[in-house]
Amino acid sequence: MEIIKTETNYNFVRLMKPAVILSLAVIIIGIASLIWHGGPNFGIDFAGGTLIQIKFQNETPADKIRAAFKSIGFEGSIIQDFGPKEVIVRTAESGTDANALTSRVEEALGAAFGKGAYEVRRIEMVGPKVGRDLTRKAILAIIFSWIGILVYVGVRFEFRYALGGIIALVHDVLVTITFLSLFNKEFDLNIVAALLAIIGYSINDTIVIFDRIRENARKNIRQSLNEVINASVNQTLSRTILTSLTVIMVLVVLFFFGGAVIHDFTFALLVGTVAGVYSTVFIASPIVLLFEKIKPTELKRKK
Repeated sequence: MEIIKTETNYNFVRLMKPAVILSLAVIIIGIASLIWHGGPNFGIDFAGGTLIQIKFQNETPADKIRAAFKSIGFEGSIIQDFGPKEVIVRTAESGTDANALTSRVEEALGAAFGKGAYEVRRIEMVGPKVGRDLTRKAILAIIFSWIGILVYVGVRFEFRYALGGIIALVHDVLVTITFLSLFNKEFDLNIVAALLAIIGYSINDTIVIFDRIRENARKNIRQSLNEVINASVNQTLSRTILTSLTVIMVLVVLFFFGGAVIHDFTFALLVGTVAGVYSTVFIASPIVLLFEKIKPTELKRKK
């Protein structure tokens, strides 16, 4: 199926500078947002503490829930709606005895709301040391994925292609983190999984275009690299739109109907997928051209 003819000739390279300016503006906004919020909104996986999911029989004011937990020493608890008559309680407090903690929570809720008025669906505890360890491993996972892709693309193509691909991937991760910070989304292990999925999806689309650029460069030696890149992006544009559109359609459905459990995860994937398509066309390929201008290859093309 072809929705855009391969003979189209949109000048994508011409938009490189506006695209870079736009991307830098978004990333700067993200940095400002992170500073404003005091860093990422780390979930219990990274920050440590206790998470309690409770479903009530009736609508229950957050102040009353907070007061119930204050009675057992959980000061400053954060109450979040998680669904109809269901809430997530987050607190920085954590203990080593899960059974003792469960008993304290049940006692406090029973005294405040009465037996049968609620159901404790889960209690999760993560200590500060475990949280720091998970944070370190999450950062390393993302960095090692970048390094692995850099080596793979550099071996399969050339270093300039690898550089363009990695810059595009870093761009996608930073843009996703920007929107997570702007909407104050929780940063947990699910988000790390989403970032790794974004990296894999984005480089796949980028390699398709890089492969076409290399093929066209060999067939059309007398064309400038600028013309080769434009032709290659245009030739793969239909494929890029079709594959991305189907993914985005699924993510939109999951975002609105998938439930609160995967809401933030789907949001990150949705932002990252759109950023990946954008960076593949407007960031990765023009970076190859920029690197060629700085350090031309031995194969000379017409000016």
